[in-house]
Amino acid sequence: MTTSFTSPLPDTIDELWERRSELTPDDTEARDAIVGAVDELDAGKARVAFVDAATDEVIVDERAKRSILLSFRVLGMEESQVGDFRHHDRIPLKTRFDGVRVVPGAIARWGAYLAPGVVLMPSFTNFGAHVGSGTMVDTWATVGSCAQVGESVHLSGGVGVGGVLEPPQASPVIIEDEAFLGSRSMVVEGARVRRGAKLGAGTILTASTRVFDAETGDELPRGEAPAWSVCVTANRVKSFPGGDFGMPCLLVLKRLQEGQEHDKLALNDLLREHGVNA
Repeated sequence: MTTSFTSPLPDTIDELWERRSELTPDDTEARDAIVGAVDELDAGKARVAFVDAATDEVIVDERAKRSILLSFRVLGMEESQVGDFRHHDRIPLKTRFDGVRVVPGAIARWGAYLAPGVVLMPSFTNFGAHVGSGTMVDTWATVGSCAQVGESVHLSGGVGVGGVLEPPQASPVIIEDEAFLGSRSMVVEGARVRRGAKLGAGTILTASTRVFDAETGDELPRGEAPAWSVCVTANRVKSFPGGDFGMPCLLVLKRLQEGQEHDKLALNDLLREHGVNA
């Protein structure tokens, strides 16, 4: 059952989208409407996507995505400077950080929402992203355009959460509440890390990644780390005309109790048993 959803953004955005090829920075009326829509994203009053609690579906607000894409047509290039660093871009940096800890070196662009309690180490949060309260974006981690990161998530050092705009994807990456992504993990192409899932260091998850349960051998839904599980990247042998090759997959090592808090030492011990670190 598909949830009926009405965007909180004005339908003017859809009208502007239909004539987007004509828009320029000189169109002040269009620019005001688009900037107003992106301001709603920046303030967390609208978002590109969310998980519907009743159906478990990912609901995408196409109007929100369109407002982001349209902004590149109506905003001109501007120079800015932070200390000795000079920039030349259409999209300004974010200025709204109520209740957010922003460590020097962290970068967040306008149109990204950061809830109170978020901690940004030197990292990059892109246009249209949504990051929930209590989440840590650790050093050199990247939250891609329109990515949706839940509450009390830990994105470890060097984690890459892919964007939805370049290249265009139908649905953004979804990282649900209480997830943990180990160092240098990458989640891209609209993949989904469900609530409480833990990914070992270097785990790769795409929308087409095959997922297997290590205890049963069962194949699970592609492109998803199951809720309350510990997962790592593995290889599954596949035969081709040229020989047998190991193809990457996601391996579910263990199921956690629902609501089980993250115990870093216990997780490290489990992963080290299998030659992986957190």
